[in-house]
Amino acid sequence: MPRVIGIDIPDNKRLEVSLTYIYGVGRCLSNEIIAKLGLDPNMKALKLTGDDIAKLNAILQSEYLVEGDLRRQVQNNIKRLVSIHSYRGLRHRLGLPVRGQRTRTNCRTRKGKRKTVANKKK
Repeated sequence: MPRVIGIDIPDNKRLEVSLTYIYGVGRCLSNEIIAKLGLDPNMKALKLTGDDIAKLNAILQSEYLVEGDLRRQVQNNIKRLVSIHSYRGLRHRLGLPVRGQRTRTNCRTRKGKRKTVANKKK
């Protein structure tokens, strides 16, 4: 398996798809990177040479925010929202949906298992 910026990308998939295993690289960004480097998007990642991997590492580290740096930025954004006591920060702190989803019927996995309430005795 080729290692690109410390991540093992699958070698039996097309290069266009296998680059998406890197956090922060989607299909569109993957195609953009491949076009910049002049590689074939249909070739398997197994056929990457050491030189191609070095070019991929260089372009990902210099021009794009991926992997550890991107994860750190997202966590810092969430910490900032929590620290300024915004509504979104409160929802993050409580583990509830942040973007306006309903909580009455869905999101059971985040709030915990549904607890049955005993009926009143007559």
